[in-house]
Amino acid sequence: MTVQTEPAVGHAFSRAEIGAFVDEVVVPRAAEFDRLGRIDASIVAEFAARGLWGAVLSVADGGTGAGMTALATVHEEVGRGCSSMRSLLTVHSMALYALDRWGTEAAKSRWKAHMVAGAALGAFCLTEPEAGSDFAALQASARREGDEWVLDGHKLWVTGGQLADVLLVFARTAVGPAAFLVDAAAPGVRRIPVEGITGTRGSQVAEIVFENCRVGSDAIIGPEGMGLAIATGVLDIGRFSVAAGCVGILQACLQASVSYANKRHQGGALLREHQLVQQIIATIATNTRAARLLVWQAAQLKDAGSPDTIMATCIAKQFAATSAVAAANDAVQLHGARGCSDEFPVGRYLRDAKVMEIIEGSTQLQHVLIATDACQNRARVVDVE
Repeated sequence: MTVQTEPAVGHAFSRAEIGAFVDEVVVPRAAEFDRLGRIDASIVAEFAARGLWGAVLSVADGGTGAGMTALATVHEEVGRGCSSMRSLLTVHSMALYALDRWGTEAAKSRWKAHMVAGAALGAFCLTEPEAGSDFAALQASARREGDEWVLDGHKLWVTGGQLADVLLVFARTAVGPAAFLVDAAAPGVRRIPVEGITGTRGSQVAEIVFENCRVGSDAIIGPEGMGLAIATGVLDIGRFSVAAGCVGILQACLQASVSYANKRHQGGALLREHQLVQQIIATIATNTRAARLLVWQAAQLKDAGSPDTIMATCIAKQFAATSAVAAANDAVQLHGARGCSDEFPVGRYLRDAKVMEIIEGSTQLQHVLIATDACQNRARVVDVE
């Protein structure tokens, strides 16, 4: 997909500004995106006009952003409006971050300005049919032939894979795993749309097959064999975005539940007057605030360059994702039979939230990482100045 536009000037992306944009442009069409299974090109252009595709990079780095706390606000508010759109932001941000940090100067010259402007969208290709996301079992391969790399492999569950222009691909080389930026229009790249998924149905997921796909020597990202380290850094950005998006789902569940409880009567009283309903709303409100603070802590640690941000992001993602599923489930329950219909968005929130417990590291994986870190570091306290 190509959108000709100039990037917006970097700024702090205030909640009021982004929230108003989401309410005006995203929320009214979120159900349509979910139903049709695709995002309209006009919305991609709207995001580009506001500089949102480049928000993961600071202005100093050639992007449009103003730090990770501002990025969290963007991805939370977009997630509140439409998890499918936020998912596209996530994978694009991951690919752009990788390009900026590890890409060759030739690759940056080719892609960076277009990706910042939203004129070229990125996607992340790691998961495979047999290996899943296990680097030790990675089957996709890349071999040198003269001045080219030749890629072969099969990638699954590629968010945005149907419309992406540039693919961040992980493949095994003679030295070890490596990362490559591949033009999605290159010969040897075949896309297979994935339909009927549970949630984020508008994110245009695809399987992508690489068959004798030839790319230039400048396509490799970082040193050969450094793929695992690059994936770790890129996944940290993805998990951060997902965590922020889950806060958005929590906020949306809270707003929907409060709105319904304020107007629906049951047993001669408004729903909000029933104590069990109050318990549901109080729990969602508390978890929304707690998840937001965890995301902000991870953001501040990222902006400070602290290595503690990796674990802070894992904790934020685990808590926000599980809380979003619980909140959406309660919001559906509060709405009764209407919550199971398309009349209200809470059913979509539940489907989208469940996906968040799986992508960018499942809840169970986060539990392992968090417990291992706690045991190795004797559960020390991490302060944020």
